[in-house]
Amino acid sequence: MLCNLPDSRVLAYEEYGDLQGRPVFFFHGTPGSRKFRPPEDVTRSMGVRLICVDRPGYGGSTFQPGRRFLAWPKDVSALADALQIRKFAVAGHSGGGPYALVCACCLPERVSAAAVLSGAGPVDVPGATEGLTPLHGLAFKIGRYSPWFLTRALTWFFFRKSAADPARAIDLDARERSKADNEVLKIPGVRENCIESDLEAYRQGLRGFAWEVRLLTRPWGFALEEIQIPVYLWHGTDDDFTTAGMARHMAAKIPNCRSHIYEHEGHMLLIPRWKEVLTTLVS
Repeated sequence: MLCNLPDSRVLAYEEYGDLQGRPVFFFHGTPGSRKFRPPEDVTRSMGVRLICVDRPGYGGSTFQPGRRFLAWPKDVSALADALQIRKFAVAGHSGGGPYALVCACCLPERVSAAAVLSGAGPVDVPGATEGLTPLHGLAFKIGRYSPWFLTRALTWFFFRKSAADPARAIDLDARERSKADNEVLKIPGVRENCIESDLEAYRQGLRGFAWEVRLLTRPWGFALEEIQIPVYLWHGTDDDFTTAGMARHMAAKIPNCRSHIYEHEGHMLLIPRWKEVLTTLVS
């Protein structure tokens, strides 16, 4: 489904769960797409209407040159208006975490609560990148220090094979992935959904992904200390895509924040913890 935005761009989205239920906007990881969704049977049983949105440059959403984090709440507000939703919760996984936070910061009158699930945090704080996989550590450095043309070229060089064959990339990564994440990917339907999401994410190529790596690794343009609505963080100590150090830093900065740091869980903890997440968001 497509939402026409005021500046002539389009925003692609899908709805899952109970379409008459309480609305939660879900923001995918980096890379990712609206096709990625946590267990839909849980979403439906919890009476939640889950709205998954492609960010600009992914899937069916128009690339937005020069985009900043602060542009995202305007897009989400426009989509919520089109769907006639006034109040809603937000949740972001991995690279989608900061997008949940910027909505919490800029839309306090509309966002009831925010969940950050294995979320990316600022990379310029001590210990933030310790324990990352070599490829993700390199991606953070590329985004932070390289000019745009080089960031785009290096992103294509290092990630073109993953974009061309997400299934093979998932299987090859098994050797480096945490034990917890490998177990989650054995749950029926999870691996298939990740492949489906990545294929859609790269439909426009790698430009959207490259720009987002740049956004995530540079100053975000809003202060965590300014967030006033309730924020809940979930993170695993064995996460090597984003780190528990990032989660602890964000939890210390956000005034009304409760964090859940789980031992021996990984980047995909949102799958087994989804009922817990939704219970918190809609209670």
